[in-house]
Amino acid sequence: MGGRHRTDEFDDLTSQKEQSPRRRAGTGTVLAPLAGSIALAVLCSVAAYVVVQKNPSCSSSDTIKLSVAASPDIHPAVQKVADRFAKEPKDVDGKCVSVSVKAVGSADVANAIAGTGPTRAKIDPDVWIPDSRIWLARLAKQGVPAPKPAGSAAYSPIVMTASKAGAEQLKSVFNPASWTALMSAANAANPDGLSRKIRVLGLDPTQNAAGLGALIAGASVLKANNGGDDLFVGVLRRLVDNTVPTPDSMFATLTKASARVPVGVASEQAVWAHNMKTSPSNPAVALYPAEGTIILDYPIIVRTKDRNLRKAAELFTAELTSDAGRKLVQEHGFRTPDGKGGSLLKPENGVSAKKPAEMPLPDNASINKVAQAWNQLRMGTRLLALLDISGTMLLPADRTGVSRMDAIKNITREGLRLFPDKAEIGTWVFSDNLRGQGVDWKEVVPMGPLGAQIGGMTRREYIEKTLREVKAIPTGNTGLNDTLWAAYQKMLKEYTPDKVSTILLFTDGVGNDDPNGGISNEEILRKLRQAYDPKRPVSILIISVNTTKDEDRAQMTAIAKATGGAAYFPQSVLEIRNIFLKGFARRLCAPNCPGSAQS
Repeated sequence: MGGRHRTDEFDDLTSQKEQSPRRRAGTGTVLAPLAGSIALAVLCSVAAYVVVQKNPSCSSSDTIKLSVAASPDIHPAVQKVADRFAKEPKDVDGKCVSVSVKAVGSADVANAIAGTGPTRAKIDPDVWIPDSRIWLARLAKQGVPAPKPAGSAAYSPIVMTASKAGAEQLKSVFNPASWTALMSAANAANPDGLSRKIRVLGLDPTQNAAGLGALIAGASVLKANNGGDDLFVGVLRRLVDNTVPTPDSMFATLTKASARVPVGVASEQAVWAHNMKTSPSNPAVALYPAEGTIILDYPIIVRTKDRNLRKAAELFTAELTSDAGRKLVQEHGFRTPDGKGGSLLKPENGVSAKKPAEMPLPDNASINKVAQAWNQLRMGTRLLALLDISGTMLLPADRTGVSRMDAIKNITREGLRLFPDKAEIGTWVFSDNLRGQGVDWKEVVPMGPLGAQIGGMTRREYIEKTLREVKAIPTGNTGLNDTLWAAYQKMLKEYTPDKVSTILLFTDGVGNDDPNGGISNEEILRKLRQAYDPKRPVSILIISVNTTKDEDRAQMTAIAKATGGAAYFPQSVLEIRNIFLKGFARRLCAPNCPGSAQS
């Protein structure tokens, strides 16, 4: 952490003006000229000695230099407090305390402390003021315990935000604002709901506590309303592709013309600062959730172990949390820890002076569960879809009369909507002897990004085109096991560590029906169990319609379980959309998911 004479990267960041010790004027009666001169000299010397001892000059080399890393949003306020601190230098054991403040992103400091993730510079502050205790939970996950905060520099609630014009449009469908409504609008599995009118924007939760805090609040509300992981996964699936990196980019997006009204999340202070900084013609407006919200609490973390630096940190913390320090913080759009805002928090500036209801921050485990869910859902995708085109696929899928083939084609088209353009997807069809004797499968669309060009169109469009054209073979059998093993070998060979590799099998539940022989049911299980590597996981997910026999369900469940996958047996076409989300939800437990069968 460094000692009293630090020369680290903070030293030249925010220099303090050298302060001359203030001298008190002496007073007394008029004496004889010589005696008066001597007396005055003595008095001045004594006064100067007392003042120097009380407030030693920071111009000397024997100075205690305290480095502070503050979240960029609160940095200007903390710097003002440091400037005030410098005007009346404090001392520790007769040595002057000098404070330098640097604006550093909270994620950067957390990554530097944990020794993980990207950082922009060497970062080792004596005092750290992140925007939220959320970062302490993230450090705990890395096995790095953080000291108890010495106090809180400021408060700022996490709010939803829209442009002023957008907020007017929302009054008919989003009034009052709530996490419940926002989660509904963001749910990828509910395209016919609020998402028709509202485009929800996420704020990168890996870099912004307001972004992660909003997800935590949303997850808490869903849980309270008996919503499961599937619903939350639907939200994350949508937000992964609709997330901006910074509050500034959030506000820029809010004002862009769109068929749907953009709604994002930010801290209340960020809304205020945006409106103060830019004086926009269409300012941002803070929308306060009806259920309450999580508060960014700007904890003061004293990290240094050095005795003198810790004493210096106590002095600066006292200055920062004093009435004068609180007033300076309020002047920058923040609230004090009791929730009181300054005179600048008013509707004219896009915010409300009223203290919002506070939603408690959950425990570290819950915070990290949400963060981990985000990290898993934003991973890339490599998915090979296997479509059964055997003769039994011509039979009805349910009481609506739609064929199993058409049901699976509709299922696949529905599922494509949940994947971003960067997802790598390919399709095979299978029956028996499709490419000569004993080769039961045929590639229809080679693996690649959905947004890439193939055949004069995007791969997404090309897959949809081929789905419209594919037909079941009336006399075709089901070479399921040979196809699965060929697909599994391909996915293992092409495994990519930064992507989730999945084989998605669509079939009708007859199971392996290959009169030409091929791999038996026992053999496919043995091969898959031997091939599965939890360090290079390739999972099999099975969606099987009209699977009624217990032995067929047991076999498909065993196949899925052998690879950490799952088998699903929907009874109607309407169940399919949620099954795709269940598949995504398995990323949250990968690579140690229990195999399961669900119907």
